Amino acid sequence: MEAAMGLMRRMPPKHSETALSALLSLLPHHSSDLLSQVDQPLQVLCDVECGKEFILCEYNRDADSYRSPWSSKYHPPLEDGVQPSSELRKLEIEANETFAIYRDQYYEGGISSVYIWEDDNEGFVACFLIKKDGSKTAQGRRGYLEEGAWDAIHVIEVGPDEDGRAHYCLISTVMLSLTTNNESSGTFSLSGSIRRQMAMDLQVADGHLCNMGRMIEEMESKLRNSLDQVYFGKTKEMVCTLRPPAEVAHMRIPDS
Repeated sequence: MEAAMGLMRRMPPKHSETALSALLSLLPHHSSDLLSQVDQPLQVLCDVECGKEFILCEYNRDADSYRSPWSSKYHPPLEDGVQPSSELRKLEIEANETFAIYRDQYYEGGISSVYIWEDDNEGFVACFLIKKDGSKTAQGRRGYLEEGAWDAIHVIEVGPDEDGRAHYCLISTVMLSLTTNNESSGTFSLSGSIRRQMAMDLQVADGHLCNMGRMIEEMESKLRNSLDQVYFGKTKEMVCTLRPPAEVAHMRIPDS
């Protein structure tokens, strides 16, 4: 199991589904652990009743059906599907409306979904998902990329309220993949994923949603900086080292 998780951490996101399927056939007795611990590129389904798209993941799945955060109904229909309590459902509706505004301001579009459910420690767990399609065929995009996707998964465990404070534990994963194919840049493909964790004890006077939103905003800023330094920074360094610009190459290798 440890070797399988190590392999999946090094697998490009666009190949993770194929790799996971192969591992499930090799390790059927670890299927539940693999499905719960391995993050895959997010898929999207449309809630016909509300006319809105929502994101599919392990956190809104029951059997082979997925619960929509907009209508709280399962697709395909499931009679005895798990539902959050009325209090958490109210918080879930508010979180989806607020997170949609956050998504539009930071991502200029895309799809977002928030799911909330009870845990075993008298608290609750919330999952915030964002999927951004940056390809040239995506609606409302600038069209620089042949293919491009940004999948963000934020899972927050919220502990019970104790003396006006609660413990928040956030685990965030971002999966990035992009491909260019034009005359100026040629064919170039870059993909990878990054995961970070944060834990804080915060006052609940302002509400759980405000606290979770601030943590996600801070975490996403850190993840963007890490991706910029690790993936794009290192790639630029390697390209400039292997294929330096003409003026730099001329300075390094003087004419004989």
